[in-house]
Amino acid sequence: MYDYDMVVIGSGPSGRRAAVQCAKLGKAVLVVEKGRRVGGVSVHTGTIPSKTLRETVLNLSGWRERGFYGRSYKVKQDIAASDLMIRLQKTLDHEVEVLEHQFSRNLVRTANGEARLVSPHEVEITSSIGETKTVSAAFILIACGTRPFRPDYVPFDGTTVLDSDEIIELPKLPRSLAVIGAGVIGVEYATIFSALDVPVTLIEPRPTFLDFIDKELIDEFMHELRDRNVALRLGSKVTSIEKNAQGSIVTNLSDGRHVTTDMLLFAAGRVGATDKLNLEAAGIAVDHRGRITVDPVTLQTSVPHIYAAGDVIGFPSLASTSMEQGRVAACHALGMEPLAPPEFFPYGIYSVPEISTAGLTEEEVRTRGIPYEVGIARFRETSRGHIMGLNSGMMKMIFSTKTRRLLGVHILGEGATELIHIGQAVLNLKGTIDYFIQNTFNYPTLAEAYKIAGLDAWNRMTR
Repeated sequence: MYDYDMVVIGSGPSGRRAAVQCAKLGKAVLVVEKGRRVGGVSVHTGTIPSKTLRETVLNLSGWRERGFYGRSYKVKQDIAASDLMIRLQKTLDHEVEVLEHQFSRNLVRTANGEARLVSPHEVEITSSIGETKTVSAAFILIACGTRPFRPDYVPFDGTTVLDSDEIIELPKLPRSLAVIGAGVIGVEYATIFSALDVPVTLIEPRPTFLDFIDKELIDEFMHELRDRNVALRLGSKVTSIEKNAQGSIVTNLSDGRHVTTDMLLFAAGRVGATDKLNLEAAGIAVDHRGRITVDPVTLQTSVPHIYAAGDVIGFPSLASTSMEQGRVAACHALGMEPLAPPEFFPYGIYSVPEISTAGLTEEEVRTRGIPYEVGIARFRETSRGHIMGLNSGMMKMIFSTKTRRLLGVHILGEGATELIHIGQAVLNLKGTIDYFIQNTFNYPTLAEAYKIAGLDAWNRMTR
């Protein structure tokens, strides 16, 4: 009756996971990708490029060794944009090759072109040379992702005023940088360039930022940023952006201050890339940011046989959760009820230093009226931290004093996004403080911080 069991629009984390899941169940699936190569935003302009850029910067700048050799230490004295691009291109090529091989061995068909719904079960695909064809499917998954929000008042030029997609192709490193938007993307890029010793000013209209992260962690993070001479301009809106006679970018703020920099990155939000999908042909609406509302359990849109997953449905907009959303959508569409998702998932911010969190923040615990105690460990308290030359970094764990259960884990510092998974496992297995007190951790490791923080909390709970 249909050409395919499922047509997937987009080949990012959610799209590719859904397509492979369908194929492994013996179904015919087609992935439509408008980019030159498969991978979506995650591979080409988002997750992989920004994390590769971060790793390259930390390696070439000698950032991780500065605890021993001083702030002026560098592995490469004169780091150019080309140094960053070489590693980036190698990584992207590898990611695409892995994905293409994965599609090939699972018999996932792909089509290059712009997708557009023409009816609830039909998708029109327009190639780069204007050729069109229409395919039908029993189920459709919208996994088109997002693109940077580009307001009219920002004079984007692709060289000195950039969005978060363009920043990974910058022709030269700036002498100074202003970042508008202290969300995850803005904070990541601001700290990456700061690690290159580029003077950075981070601008955010709200008085606070990253409000879903435990406040104590953010306070510690802000202290580190200020210690590195990252200027924070919080609580002031941008009124205008202009170029002066010298070619510098002047950002004017509502409090009367002016920020003059060599380059500007606008990273204040993203919008769903849904404007060309003709969703009204299937009876699907989007919000003011182009995002699609779905059933949080099944990922179905208002049209039951059409699903949406990934960044296009909004928070948490993580590659890790997007992958799982794609798999869940595919399983549900094909009549397989996937296992219930775990209660807690890890959230990772690849700033410098890293931030990662799972479970409840202290603010959430207080709001719920749960009696609790907190344990803190500083990375400098661990032998591994001394060996690595770490002067900063912390782990915070929150426990219920009534049930002794772990309620939340919050980590700031080197390796945070790796360390968080121990805490995540204990959270989802409903473990207690006794796990950390009684268990043995490799020595010397940063993971010892779990025992230190556990004992810190236990000492207060038993007084």
